[in-house]
Amino acid sequence: MSKKLRFVGEWEKQDYILLAMPHADSDWNEYLEEAQEKIIEFANHISRFQKVIMLYKYKEDIKTIKSNKQITLVNIPTNDTWCRDFGPISCIKNNKIIMFDFIFNAWGMKFGANLDNQVSKELITRNIIKIKKMKSKNFILEGGSIDSNGNGVILTTSNCLLEKNRNQLSKNKISKKLKKYFNLKEVLWLDYGYLSGDDTDSHIDNLARFIDKDTIVYLKCYDKNDEHYNELNKMESQLKTFKNTNNKPFNLIPIPMPKAIFYNDKRLPASYINFLFINKALLLPIFNDENDENVIKTFKKICKNREIIPIDSRVLLRQGGSLHCLSMNIASI
Repeated sequence: MSKKLRFVGEWEKQDYILLAMPHADSDWNEYLEEAQEKIIEFANHISRFQKVIMLYKYKEDIKTIKSNKQITLVNIPTNDTWCRDFGPISCIKNNKIIMFDFIFNAWGMKFGANLDNQVSKELITRNIIKIKKMKSKNFILEGGSIDSNGNGVILTTSNCLLEKNRNQLSKNKISKKLKKYFNLKEVLWLDYGYLSGDDTDSHIDNLARFIDKDTIVYLKCYDKNDEHYNELNKMESQLKTFKNTNNKPFNLIPIPMPKAIFYNDKRLPASYINFLFINKALLLPIFNDENDENVIKTFKKICKNREIIPIDSRVLLRQGGSLHCLSMNIASI
């Protein structure tokens, strides 16, 4: 048993998934019922395998899921629903869960975040998440901006972590802080890759993710006429230069980009990379796209011991995110 802190991989054992119900005071209001139905569908799928903590603001929003005993309903108001970015980040030390609470400023002060930024503390204070230690850090960091291989390496993007309204620190200084916080051996920075319509300044969870300590799945654009073609090809080339802790290249698995999806004449940030690991399953966003079936087959092949659960996520994209963005995994020993 290692006494050193380890930033777990998301495919490891989990206790809860944290979700937040869309409400009338958020930007979901235009299509609130449709969004709530999708979140409830999402929560019900998760609850087949593990427990869910569902944050809510108004009682009427959660009346249809009160009977599900796997879902703990918690009245903590939020500005929005993006738990990946304001929820606590799980690590393990000495066979105990350690959590980090970073500052969330809504992706460089683009939106309000006063309520979201208090959620992690509230969950611990009210003993909803039962851990003895949560470390608050005076550093702006969203969970969707980093991805851990569970073995001392994280992936991130320069566009996000170096954005001027976040920490205003150099790449070198940010790397040192992340290595110290998470006991990392390496921080791998992607300098290329973005998605049109993404408010997060290129979060890694739409671009490239670990599925085990040595394997990365990543978004690939095959359409030379698509605006993302050059950037995503440069990202692919940079991924090929990355090495694991044994100084060997990572196993790289390309996942095709869905065709462009628009809402109110705005292109939405659709990506199959925004999947969610849960215990014994993987929830995969799909988009009524010709690539859906092939991507489902690919994930069944590379995650043989998991049930692959496709979820049509087009309504979620209207607010700029998908399954992984909406959720935060709470690790278990």
